Amino acid sequence: MNNNRDQTPVREVMTVTGKQLLTPHYIRIYLTARPDTIANIATMTVGANNKVAIPLDKTQPLDLNNKSSFVMRTYTHRGVDVEKQQIWIDFVAHGDEAPASGWATNAKVGDELGVMMKPKSKALCPAADNILLVGDATAIPVLGAILETLPNTVTGHCIIEVHDKEDEQNLPTASNIQMTWLHNANPTQGSQLADAIKALTLPDAAQSRFAYVASEFSAVKAIRQYLKGDLEWSKDELYAFSYWKAGVAEDQSANDRRAEKDAG
Repeated sequence: MNNNRDQTPVREVMTVTGKQLLTPHYIRIYLTARPDTIANIATMTVGANNKVAIPLDKTQPLDLNNKSSFVMRTYTHRGVDVEKQQIWIDFVAHGDEAPASGWATNAKVGDELGVMMKPKSKALCPAADNILLVGDATAIPVLGAILETLPNTVTGHCIIEVHDKEDEQNLPTASNIQMTWLHNANPTQGSQLADAIKALTLPDAAQSRFAYVASEFSAVKAIRQYLKGDLEWSKDELYAFSYWKAGVAEDQSANDRRAEKDAG
């Protein structure tokens, strides 16, 4: 794997080349860019957090130097194909009110999206014999990327909360991970993730273990408190970060979410 010195930051307006409805509440958007940009992205870790600039007026060319013309949101590229000169990003479809969801729902071939990536080649989680993966629909790209990289020697659990059964996805892995799908049609009203984890028999400190948790602010806080406070998992055995906070836009909740992560 290339190290970061072999990579350059990405800051580019990309063009929509295709759109796929993966499930009733999940949209995959295919994007193209300059060949050297796609080749650069191909050296970076799939599943790492990046930024997208969502144009406020699709009838005007997107100008990344004009911050008043777009809103910024955090997403991750789910894959890259150098031969086809494209990357793809998955979006949760939860209405037109949210900028990213609304943009993806109404996206058409030829539409523009700004994509910003920092050089990243570090693995999403360290090697461990037992892995616990936890997230809601917003975390499927990163959890799917992790599952794809796990060897067949790894055991553990993956718990994902989605809208309903039709939103469950096939996430391939060579590992011995037990998949659990939870259904929650109203994720802004609370989550079942913490209770689901508490019902598991998790490995003790004698085993190498690691948990990757990504979900709504309150759920992540409760899970972190349980794993670190009650079960005494160390900070090196847990990565937990909230992608969103119920009732608050991403840019307005960033400080709260970062502070909770740092306090953990």
